[in-house]
Amino acid sequence: MRIGLGFDVHPFGGSGTLVLGGVEIEGPALQGHSDADAVAHAVADALLGAAGLADLGTLFPASHEQYRGASSMTLLKDVVARVRAAGWQTGNVDVVIAAEAPRLGPHIAAIAAGLADVIGGSVSVKAKRGEGLGAIGRAEGIAAWAVALLEPV
Repeated sequence: MRIGLGFDVHPFGGSGTLVLGGVEIEGPALQGHSDADAVAHAVADALLGAAGLADLGTLFPASHEQYRGASSMTLLKDVVARVRAAGWQTGNVDVVIAAEAPRLGPHIAAIAAGLADVIGGSVSVKAKRGEGLGAIGRAEGIAAWAVALLEPV
């Protein structure tokens, strides 16, 4: 078995829709080259790290226009295919989303289900607040951490 850790953070201020784990949520959009889905990015990096593959930014660089506005869930599907090609399958993924706003509780089940559908393993998702501390606590953006356990195929 192999374990990987992923992290991503994006500030608010993007155009379009707030997307977390592939779920559209009412609230300010995040800034990023793709759709800025911090949850999908953290999960992708956790999977890639566990498989010993290059990180998300190396595989899908922001310097390439083809990824501008890209769906991070589509990129995550590509990551899952790469992980499987390397001889691994997802056992489980655990995600923590740090956000002062918007309230994520009503969306947690949909985020977990959507991620599980893409990665093919068990997924747990938790939302935490910044409690007024730092950039997250001041509602300047959203951060996400993910831990992935991979098993040989």
